[in-house]
Amino acid sequence: MANNNLLFLILCILLVLSLLPGCDSPIRQKQDKHTIKLEETEAISLFDGTSLEGWEGDLKFFRIEEEAIVAGNMGQDIPTNKFLCTETHFENFELRLKVKFPTRNNNGGIQVRSKRIPNHHEVIGYQIDVGYAGGEPVWASIYDESRRNTFIAKAPAEKIATLLRPEEYNDYRIRCEGAHIQVWFNGESVVDYVEEDSTVDRSGIICVQIHSGPPSEAWYKDIQLLPIEP
Repeated sequence: MANNNLLFLILCILLVLSLLPGCDSPIRQKQDKHTIKLEETEAISLFDGTSLEGWEGDLKFFRIEEEAIVAGNMGQDIPTNKFLCTETHFENFELRLKVKFPTRNNNGGIQVRSKRIPNHHEVIGYQIDVGYAGGEPVWASIYDESRRNTFIAKAPAEKIATLLRPEEYNDYRIRCEGAHIQVWFNGESVVDYVEEDSTVDRSGIICVQIHSGPPSEAWYKDIQLLPIEP
């Protein structure tokens, strides 16, 4: 009986402590550590141009060159889709970065609100595309990777053709707020998408990708997250 009373007392103390300010439970601490709501923080840089701290992936297919993350290389085929992903999850945010894809033989992409598939090379989530598929430009269109496996919003081809800098860096601005996802390409609005499926996750990791296929490179730099302005 004495042991039961002692156990009950300890549980009561732990419950009280968990309700005090600054004394989150271990589960809550884990969520706070890995999920950041950008409305509550200042703008942050995800990549400093010199290290891949805070990112994870198959480093045989990712390197740093000229202060950019280079996905893939021109000396070997890419056997499967390769993703370099943040270790932190993000919810509502504005993502800005510069992207270069100088060839027309493949594509890359920017994953948002995504998650790794356990024991698999793939991820699930929204991909804002980079480059070409079947010889056709897919720049700035949204593909639903490993979920619906289709383009759910396409950037207008005629507008992209006038905006694209084929062998130079192109500016991406991706805004995720609630069910609303918007994409700007080189300063112009090209996609305005509202997710109607309420079961789709609204937080997740951010990744840069090189698609499986022939030798090719996608270059990503100046990767920043900005808070959503009220």
